Amino acid sequence: RPRRQTAPTHPRAGELALAARSRHGDLSQADRRDLAWWIARAVAARVFVGGVSAIVVIVGIFVFIPREGLGFLTTRFDLGEFLLSPRWMPTSGYNPTYGALALIAGTASVTGTDMLVAVPFSLGAAIYIAEFATGRKPEVLKIMVELLAAIPSVVWGFIGLTKMNSLIIRWIDVPIGLNVLNAGIILGLMAAPIMTTNAEDAIKAVPDHYREAAEAMGATRWQVTRRVVLPAAKNGLVAAVLLGVGRGFGETMAVLMASGHSINIPGSIFDSVRALTATIAAELGETAVGSEHYGALFTLGIFLFVVTFAINLTADLVLHGVKRGPK
Repeated sequence: RPRRQTAPTHPRAGELALAARSRHGDLSQADRRDLAWWIARAVAARVFVGGVSAIVVIVGIFVFIPREGLGFLTTRFDLGEFLLSPRWMPTSGYNPTYGALALIAGTASVTGTDMLVAVPFSLGAAIYIAEFATGRKPEVLKIMVELLAAIPSVVWGFIGLTKMNSLIIRWIDVPIGLNVLNAGIILGLMAAPIMTTNAEDAIKAVPDHYREAAEAMGATRWQVTRRVVLPAAKNGLVAAVLLGVGRGFGETMAVLMASGHSINIPGSIFDSVRALTATIAAELGETAVGSEHYGALFTLGIFLFVVTFAINLTADLVLHGVKRGPK
């Protein structure tokens, strides 16, 4: 009988077979647990813990704030007084009142002034960086804008308390410079980085063939930006503005130091006001735990939390239009 022909043996056949068995898990666990394996496992565990801890913190906030204010809400809380009365006198020994209208009006006036300052600056910077800047200018300008976000809020408040206060008194000739205008300018500069970054991302998300088609029809760079790019990026621009509103609405230290901290329904931007966040920060440390005043402050926190959550949720829903792409 003829002998069967066998394939010649490759010199590295043993090594190749060993590698194949290793890929299919034939080697023992001890052989595969080298330093790279342990590093990969540690990184995966840390990422998992980070994700879970973020969820736990968010759930904890949802539970803690309503729990602390529940006693006041179920016993002393009066919705009409809370929303319609400007009298916030929780420490009155005769007749304590918990009207938050002046605080809400002060927060709204500061946030509105903040947007008047931040929106033109942020959108203008985003348009220039995304559409007109060339070479290394976009990166340099982005770094300069984002450096504003690295300044602590208490430093911004100190600038408003010392520099902006004296400048407003000298240039506008008002008796006090700690007012809505001061706090609005400071908050506008604080909200500018997040608004600029999100607006620039929305503009860059517009497909290039939109610009190319408009330029092929003879449109100038500004005409392309105004008539094509900005309408296509409107969802992202609205989301950027809403995120800036949430940033200003929830700010504490800068508003506390720059707004004058006076319970007052403002009649102009030169009036001193007190914000919701500043009230909580100023009074909570001196309030007895479990008292009506303590519960009222947490009720302010619940109201503030609901408003900022609604603003951020709206911004996220609007931003989904950018992720789907312009129509």
